[in-house]
Amino acid sequence: MPGIKFEQLQQKEAGESSAEIRGRVNAARLKQHERYKRIKVISNAQLRSRHFEKYCPLSTEARQILHQSFQSLNLSMRAHDRIIKVARTIADLDHSETIGAPHIAEAVQYRNLDRQN
Repeated sequence: MPGIKFEQLQQKEAGESSAEIRGRVNAARLKQHERYKRIKVISNAQLRSRHFEKYCPLSTEARQILHQSFQSLNLSMRAHDRIIKVARTIADLDHSETIGAPHIAEAVQYRNLDRQN
């Protein structure tokens, strides 16, 4: 992740409260429970690649970012699937039915952090 300047740390911008975050997480979990009840899956993490077409629709831009990342970072199929699952969760937290470019980009960043550690 990019570094942060000292001045930015000193700014007193109000972020989301813990209660607001908890609410978004609970809403995302409920959404997943409802979405997957017919296939006996509880969360995005349990999805199999055969479920992606139905439950993880990618925007054109998201598909392009995923393709570029796959090639430039030399990702495995396992990494590809994990990125899609994480992006699905990010999209759920964002109340989005479609996985968009920002969701894939954020998931790829998390994957890069994993690789660095």
